[in-house]
Amino acid sequence: MNYQEKIKKSAELIKNSRFAIAFTGAGISTESGIPDFRSSDGIWKRFKIVTYQEFLTKKDAREEFWRMKQELLRELLGAKPNKAHNALAELEQMGLIRYVITQNIDGLHEQAGSKNIILLHGSNHEAICLGCDKTFPISNIYARLNEGEKDILCYECGGIIKPKVVFFGEPMPQKELFLASSLASQCDLMLVIGSSLQVEPAASIPRITFKNGGKLIFVNKSETDWDYMAEIIFHQSAGEVLMDILNRLKN
Repeated sequence: MNYQEKIKKSAELIKNSRFAIAFTGAGISTESGIPDFRSSDGIWKRFKIVTYQEFLTKKDAREEFWRMKQELLRELLGAKPNKAHNALAELEQMGLIRYVITQNIDGLHEQAGSKNIILLHGSNHEAICLGCDKTFPISNIYARLNEGEKDILCYECGGIIKPKVVFFGEPMPQKELFLASSLASQCDLMLVIGSSLQVEPAASIPRITFKNGGKLIFVNKSETDWDYMAEIIFHQSAGEVLMDILNRLKN
């Protein structure tokens, strides 16, 4: 199929689906200026991965984490939803997409207007003290980093402050993971957008849909090890693809 034939078939699949959902990863937000993690110039190529246990026990690991986070927040706090986020929100408003399950922590689906969102890896917009449970807006933490603080601790109890996101080695939020798995088993169509499908257990979600007979549409700039599962694969910009599908459905 050429590009236009893929758009036409994707629109037909969405229109005729009984229960369609979307699954998104970091690749959907690169068009908003937020770097991804695994590409040649991604975050993990420039910074060491800090595990949850290292963050809890090693001051130098926390300082390395906050150096990475300071760079990410510089781009995150000014980021706006792009065409792909906006298209998914409009598809939900039209009743064609029921849920967005996301690995992302950037809040751009919420800003775009999506309502039924499952955050598998938490949200980057708040931080919490692990000592006294006091919460802080992430903008407060960013200001402290810009003032030169390297290891962010709670002023009230001295506890370690951590963003409300899931670290490597930290348990996934079980409620969200259970709900995402349940929806994946029910849906008959899943749009997989901007995910390399390498981070488990989140990456297992599309496989649940596939094993239960649901169809998959992949929108990824690069290939994945799971492309064989997809009914249709796009390697173009997520914003371009989703807006073209949306316009096809509206017209």
